[in-house]
Amino acid sequence: MTLAQDERAALVDTLRSVGPDAPTLCEGWTTRDLVAHLVVRERRPDTGPGFMIKQFAGHTERVRADAAAGSWQVLLDQLASGPPTFSPFKLVDRWANLAEMFVHHEDVLRGGTPRDAPWTPRPLSAEMQEALVTPAKSMAKLTLKGSPASVTLTTTDGRELVTSGSGKPVVVTGTAGELVLFAFGRAPLDVTYEGDGDSVSAVMSAKRGF
Repeated sequence: MTLAQDERAALVDTLRSVGPDAPTLCEGWTTRDLVAHLVVRERRPDTGPGFMIKQFAGHTERVRADAAAGSWQVLLDQLASGPPTFSPFKLVDRWANLAEMFVHHEDVLRGGTPRDAPWTPRPLSAEMQEALVTPAKSMAKLTLKGSPASVTLTTTDGRELVTSGSGKPVVVTGTAGELVLFAFGRAPLDVTYEGDGDSVSAVMSAKRGF
């Protein structure tokens, strides 16, 4: 199995454990809403534009809401089985879905926890941490370009992954997994911040992600 498949299976196990009405880090979404999003993303190519383009978002949300109204067990089985043959994600699952499954798994695990609460991440293998370096870099380039400071993401082993934004320098340090979550705008997190106090505060409160 690939890392993306492993993370998908772990996510499904967690979802089965917590049920369809558990909170997530996705504002306004329960676990049922989140699973419907993942299933629609892979099984309804016509909804793809709505994930990125505001004008198409209404159609995507209607399809997702319809899916969410269906059977929880069917949704879980569809998610567990992975992208169907006709899905554009079928051939690129190992790359396109690694961060997707990881971030949404953490959305469930950390759901209901205050953003400023301390958090101890689950252990991840060295292979998984290394695989998350690339999505941390690529996502940060997008989500930090409007940052109120020049933000550098640095791993706990001292590697500088990316610098984006403008202003006074702020260094955010954490494992690759936590830096992916930072780039996606998730919290709580297990990261440290270095820099001017006002700049650090501005970075911590700035909106990131989509």
